[in-house]
Amino acid sequence: MATKTDQGVATARDYYDSDEADNFYNTIWGGEDIHVGIYENTSDIRTASRTTVDRMAQLLGDVNGKSLLDIGSGYGGAARVMASQHGAHVTCLNVAIVENDRNREMTRAAGLSDRIEVVDGSFDDLPFGDERFDAAWSQDAILHAPDRVAVLEEVARVLRPGGHFIFTDPMQADDLTDEGDLQPIYDRIHLPNLASFGFYRRELARLGFEEVEIEDRSIELRNHYARVAEELDARRGDVDAGDAWVNRMLEGLSHWVKGADAGKLTWGILHFRKKG
Repeated sequence: MATKTDQGVATARDYYDSDEADNFYNTIWGGEDIHVGIYENTSDIRTASRTTVDRMAQLLGDVNGKSLLDIGSGYGGAARVMASQHGAHVTCLNVAIVENDRNREMTRAAGLSDRIEVVDGSFDDLPFGDERFDAAWSQDAILHAPDRVAVLEEVARVLRPGGHFIFTDPMQADDLTDEGDLQPIYDRIHLPNLASFGFYRRELARLGFEEVEIEDRSIELRNHYARVAEELDARRGDVDAGDAWVNRMLEGLSHWVKGADAGKLTWGILHFRKKG
């Protein structure tokens, strides 16, 4: 019998492997980087998305010659930055086969296949041995996990003592009392809720991590979803998905903007270190 985790993995894979989603994320959302951007000095989605990668790399510190696991790696933009500019040996783990194939193609084109491995799999059951990696990385992926605790437990298992875990995630506010306004978002990700800063602090402390730094950049969640919606509406003819699909996507994006405007959604860069 299929578990909730199995069903969640299948739902995420079916969505991200669809032609419409692949075309949308590759054309509109950011191409190599399909995550929330930092818009301090730009309104360009791709530039903002790469700024997030650069900021995370800065916070993570020296990874030259070290092993880095990227869970929910999408098209592998961050992995190529970390391998080419920071000297890391990166393992990409992602559930979407179409995204992984595109990642491999772009990695080969960049001449980085010797430094980046792309693995098909789910981050709540990592196919790696204990204490395999020096650092772990994730961008806006854990929200899709039916069992987020299992994901964190797996990260703790495969990280070496002293290993760093840096990630971003769209989250709900810690002080959220009425989740009704976020129901359209929960329905969209087919899960009952989102995580929060407090959730990650509690669970990672339980798993033996110490907090290095958390940058609350919640305004960027609103900025990013609003910019993606603007770009999609302006370039709907560039997305090979049809008006009905585009209109549904625009409606979905609007729920994130409204939730952020109401102070019910948060986002930031979270950096922890495994004790030991």
